[in-house]
Amino acid sequence: MSWDIAIVGAGIAGAALAAEVAPHARVLILEAEEVAGYHATGRSAAFWEETYGGPGVQPLTAASRGAFDAGGFLQPLGSLHIGREDERGKIEGMLAQFAGTGVDLSLVDPRERIAGLRDDWNLAVWEPSCAYIDVAGLHAAALSRAKKAGAELVLDAALTGATRTGDTWRLETRAGVYEAKVLVDAAGAWADQVATLAGVRPIGISPFRRTLVQLRVDPPVPDDAPHVAHIGGDFYFKPEAGGRLWLSPHDEIPSDPGDVQPEELDIAIAIDRLEHTVDWRIERVERSWAGLRSFAPDRLPVYGFDDEVPGFFWCAGQGGFGIQTAPAASQVAASLLLGTAPDAAVAGIDRERYTPARFR
Repeated sequence: MSWDIAIVGAGIAGAALAAEVAPHARVLILEAEEVAGYHATGRSAAFWEETYGGPGVQPLTAASRGAFDAGGFLQPLGSLHIGREDERGKIEGMLAQFAGTGVDLSLVDPRERIAGLRDDWNLAVWEPSCAYIDVAGLHAAALSRAKKAGAELVLDAALTGATRTGDTWRLETRAGVYEAKVLVDAAGAWADQVATLAGVRPIGISPFRRTLVQLRVDPPVPDDAPHVAHIGGDFYFKPEAGGRLWLSPHDEIPSDPGDVQPEELDIAIAIDRLEHTVDWRIERVERSWAGLRSFAPDRLPVYGFDDEVPGFFWCAGQGGFGIQTAPAASQVAASLLLGTAPDAAVAGIDRERYTPARFR
């Protein structure tokens, strides 16, 4: 059987795109792992934050909010971007950066909102719209929509070769050989590798390791505590069920694509930064993990047909914001893939900003 569209990758990028295009085309999803969403999607810090990724990403995040609310995938959280007096310029810079975007931001005293915060952390920007994301629910819903519309998901189907003859791709995988008119690269950290297999010039999608650790602290973290991020990018933490804390050193360590694991040094750095921020006592480290975040050279996502190789479509470079932008990003990508007008929710987004042609 020949398919109209073969999507490589069943993480949130591939799953959400499949859900959008499956009602209009015969769609095959090829996933290298035995479980969909095993890597970046399954290891997300799981929060929606409109300022995350900067002004170039914010339109996608904002346009996704309606779909998240309609699906019941968000729970209130709120976010504090904290700094010391010598970081006042960064605090003011954040406010200026998002002025006029519609993002609700205000200056507050973080010491009034976080019990145990050290006195030198006296500045903060409050972002009330920040929310938890039910990542597993969102991903499962996207795959379900795709399958109900006729898409087929093949697991343990790592791509090993791709050749184009005429207007058809011949795709060799561990699960067999498939044919499709269009090949979509939604392979996350493996995006450039997939491109190379298909004879497409890589864009320069670079994977970086990000570490997370779950802690027990004393006093226990209140369930209604906000997400807290250093304005300088040295850490973030947020409450987790049962008085626990999720903490990251906000690291970006260049890494080869693979099943990345946390390093003891990065865990120690995260804990040290936390101890210089709050007076809480760390009782124990309960678990730690790491995931990959993949960025294009300009740190904006890439959606669109390759301008050199016909029938090859990029859906990659979604950094750490792929989940929070998934609804809008998939609609933008689907309109480009199908050659249709964008949905009303994303009609105002400049799609040319994300074209792969900007790198050629």
